[in-house]
Amino acid sequence: MSLTEREKAIHTFTNDSDCKMFLMSLKAGGVALNLTVASHVFLMDPWWNPAVEKQAQDRIHRIGQYKPIRSTRFVIQNTVEERILKLQEKKELVFEGTVGESAEAMAKLTEADLRFLFHT
Repeated sequence: MSLTEREKAIHTFTNDSDCKMFLMSLKAGGVALNLTVASHVFLMDPWWNPAVEKQAQDRIHRIGQYKPIRSTRFVIQNTVEERILKLQEKKELVFEGTVGESAEAMAKLTEADLRFLFHT
């Protein structure tokens, strides 16, 4: 999608009351958006870095939001998605105790993280 198409889609979602859904990837949803007209976030693809998911959720939780927010995460049992959630928990605990919420510190997966994810 071009930048012009993206801006048009955002404008339609925020200004057209008939437009009820806005579908985007986590990476696209985590950058420079204010979607306070929304009140629900559905996370369909967990990301190993919990900060990326948090940014996507924060697109609707901004100044000007007056509605209650609901965030729903879909995870399929017995898949790599479950291990991604465990990895997120592990990373959050480690970084809370050492560097806080530094995005730079969470920037790379380690070899041990990859082994954990794909261990069967």
